[in-house]
Amino acid sequence: MSLPPLKTLPAFEAVARLNSFSLAAGEMNLTQSAISHQIRALEDSLGEELFVRAGRKLSLTEAGEQFLEAVAPALAQIERAAVRLRGSSDERLRLAVPSSLAVCWLIPRLPQFQRQHPGIEIDLEMLSDMPHMSDRIADCFLTVRYRQRGYQSQRLYVEQLFAICSRPYWQQMQKRLREEKLLADDEPRSLDPGWLLRYRLLSAASLFDRPGEDWRRWFAAAGAELPTDARLHHFSHMLLAHEAARHDQGIALANDYMIDTAADPDLVRLPVPPMATGDEFHLAYKTSRRNEAAIRALAAWLEEQAARSGW
Repeated sequence: MSLPPLKTLPAFEAVARLNSFSLAAGEMNLTQSAISHQIRALEDSLGEELFVRAGRKLSLTEAGEQFLEAVAPALAQIERAAVRLRGSSDERLRLAVPSSLAVCWLIPRLPQFQRQHPGIEIDLEMLSDMPHMSDRIADCFLTVRYRQRGYQSQRLYVEQLFAICSRPYWQQMQKRLREEKLLADDEPRSLDPGWLLRYRLLSAASLFDRPGEDWRRWFAAAGAELPTDARLHHFSHMLLAHEAARHDQGIALANDYMIDTAADPDLVRLPVPPMATGDEFHLAYKTSRRNEAAIRALAAWLEEQAARSGW
């Protein structure tokens, strides 16, 4: 069996994960010189350069990337096996999740998971985008980019956008529409989507990385067109647009994991059609780890929570 020096592998994984020799040295309680020596020994053993060093900048070579993809999960598996043999039932899973989904939907529900599975610790990794999945980042991912070699996934949520506003704003809308003889006295069951153009529209650039694109697509899905003179108020993120809507500033677009109007006393879901964005949120994890008890428990619990949320 031709193995590289095994003691060098944790050092390699730490440097690759932290992108720093000094940070890896601090984490492993070694000197930076010792870490550098171990990396050189590993490279000599493999006959390949694993890192590109350009001044203070450090990055993995192609060979380093390939080696890390094999080494990181192997080290994690060895660690889990050692924990079990030491008699500890505690397990730890790193779950990577988009920040909005984590803050608005997942975190309020996590105490229930912890009560049901006290031996499983969930460490959340907040994502600002959807990265290439890797054990270096997390054990499991809540992601819309779930198709990746070596991974399997299960669908939790198909995203759609619906229009919301505050209850006082909704009352003002109805009053104006009745004055214009467009509504009867009863609470309307549906509105003409074009009527929303009479009001301020709160747009979130984070949805489609372009100001106003959310409302343009929503009107297109409703068979209408967003005019160039529409009253748009721009925000960088949905959270800001939702807060503006909550404070009577106009109409925003929301999805099911960020806003539950049935449980929110301040916001109303307007009776206009929703728009499917085309995104599906999946729980994804390595196929080779599909039978791990902690991952199975997390997957079953997330499916249950998604069903309870009406997804």
